[in-house]
Amino acid sequence: MTDDVQVIFTPSGKRGRVARGTPVLAAARKLGVDLDSVCGGRGICSKCQCSPGYGDFPKHGLHVDADALSPINSVEERYDRVRGLKPGRRLGCQAEIMGDVVIDVPPESQVHKQVVRKAASERVMEMDPATRACFIEVAEPDMHAPEGDFQRLAHALESQWGIAGLRADREMLRALQPVLRKGGWKVTVAVHDQGDGPRLTALYPGLRETSLYGIAIDLGSTTIAGHLVSLDDGRVLASAGQMNPQIRFGEDLMSRVSYVMMNPGGDVEMTQVVRDAMGELARELAGEAGIDTGEIVEATVVCNPVMHHLLLGIDPVELGQAPFALATSDSMDLPARELGFDAAPGARVYILPLIAGHVGADAAAVALSEAPESREDLSLIVDVGTNAEILLGNSTRVLACSSPTGPAFEGAQISSGQRAAPGAIERIEIDPETKEPRFKIIGSDLWSTDPDFGTPRITGICGSGIIEAVAEMRMAGIVDASGLIGSAAQVGSARCVPNGRTHEYLIHDASPDGPRITVTQGDIRAIQLAKSALYAGARLLMDEMGVDVVDRVVLAGAFGAHISPKHAMVLGMIPDAPLSAVSSAGNAAGTGARMALCSVKARRAIEAQVKRITKVETAIEPRFQEHFVAANALPHATAPFLELRKIAPLPYVSFNTGGSGDEGGGRRRRRRG
Repeated sequence: MTDDVQVIFTPSGKRGRVARGTPVLAAARKLGVDLDSVCGGRGICSKCQCSPGYGDFPKHGLHVDADALSPINSVEERYDRVRGLKPGRRLGCQAEIMGDVVIDVPPESQVHKQVVRKAASERVMEMDPATRACFIEVAEPDMHAPEGDFQRLAHALESQWGIAGLRADREMLRALQPVLRKGGWKVTVAVHDQGDGPRLTALYPGLRETSLYGIAIDLGSTTIAGHLVSLDDGRVLASAGQMNPQIRFGEDLMSRVSYVMMNPGGDVEMTQVVRDAMGELARELAGEAGIDTGEIVEATVVCNPVMHHLLLGIDPVELGQAPFALATSDSMDLPARELGFDAAPGARVYILPLIAGHVGADAAAVALSEAPESREDLSLIVDVGTNAEILLGNSTRVLACSSPTGPAFEGAQISSGQRAAPGAIERIEIDPETKEPRFKIIGSDLWSTDPDFGTPRITGICGSGIIEAVAEMRMAGIVDASGLIGSAAQVGSARCVPNGRTHEYLIHDASPDGPRITVTQGDIRAIQLAKSALYAGARLLMDEMGVDVVDRVVLAGAFGAHISPKHAMVLGMIPDAPLSAVSSAGNAAGTGARMALCSVKARRAIEAQVKRITKVETAIEPRFQEHFVAANALPHATAPFLELRKIAPLPYVSFNTGGSGDEGGGRRRRRRG
């Protein structure tokens, strides 16, 4: 038995070996993991709560035994008895690492709380909600007319509003009688009807003059974002987001499918944690808006196919292998309580339809929001995320595919990477002559060269930051077209330092007390793989459409909204186009969810449209691999990118000295163009 063990922290992905018996908090500090503590490790503040994972983790090549952490001690027992610990939680200052382990740090235990950048874009909504409020006066009980309270309420609704055939489930019947009597037989009813008949979803005593509320949720594999919406006028009253807790089972979708395959009951576990998270999100939104969760009468959800199945409690294994069969692709209308929502007793949840096995309801929501079929010009719409969804089309035809980009764009699998949070580098510029960088961090409007720069503390680099860093390195001649980082002698900068057999570029060094942030050769490769998958998917759709250029490129998604179009083009993430033709749609999937929340007409429209969209399967298309290989170069091995070169001339450098005769590793001749 060796004296050290391996520990992997999620969602940061940071890992290392520590001495057996090391407290989790100490291991986190050693590895630079964002785990909070205020009490100095005395087990008082509870800020360092964490969740160990057990079983098989194929993605990490790790099996975690049940005794990987020390048994719960008296300090933890006392804290749990007095203040309570969530099931499965441990105090990081008390739990000691005794074996190889995977440990999840929940958002509330992170010093730098996550900034889930999925704010709702402002848009005028066409209001046609499925749920409406009706004030009615109900006849009081009569010994000589032995009808039930519900029957008299339904009769009042029909006679006073013309709404016939009202239904109510058991939860609403339980709430019915106390509210009728409290309101003196005058009540406001919330009636839900999206074409399948009216249902009673909520009941309020007297005349309710305030709005009814709904929630639009974008359930992503990495983040969950929600918007609380007034069903009177479509206004967004509150927005909030959190990390998807399923990350601890796998950063990407196929890792989660593998977890289900390797761990019986793993799908049930993942279903529960995501439902719990959505319930917490609903409560957070209600709290932010200052309303009671009982005033939330409806919700819409958009998500990818794997998240869709896990949310519904459906085993996702079939989505992990050809032919990637969905259990169902139709839209669904369900009781909110079945999915863990804290809402009105009869609240309903509408889940948008899915397009295909790897193109889900989130892509359908993007199609609803952007409506490429309504335009004559050809639109390429890219929803950038861990798994990118791509749409290409116009009024003639719309195509769709998904592309497995992986988590690199979101800061994962990057040596100094982190998700978007205060202190993360999000913008960077590199002087092409001096090779010196300057940068901005989340939480500050100042550049690092400003004398007042310094708050918040620099912690790492997020997805938009790493994209700009690699693109700036290419434009400054620090990285060649193949993705190789040059040496200090080749580049002419001491910021290029050796790292094993390769080199890395130093952006910021605050050691020994702060982080040392570099871009390594491995980081470059991770970005190349991700961007190549994105480009290959787009190019495959263009082949299918029979075109070499598009009229407009739309970057969608929470992450896509923060990508610089110029830097995306330098990397070759998207096909060449004039920068004026590249725009951001913000969180288009979230916008589509809001549209469906506010309009039954929008629901019917997307249900019809998904049947007209043609799915192109990247997994079995040979041309995808051809495009992928060519797209590994920065920006591309063969495509000329003429529009890009008008605004960003790329230096010709080559740092692969093998067989070149450049034995001294000297700087090679450069030309611009």
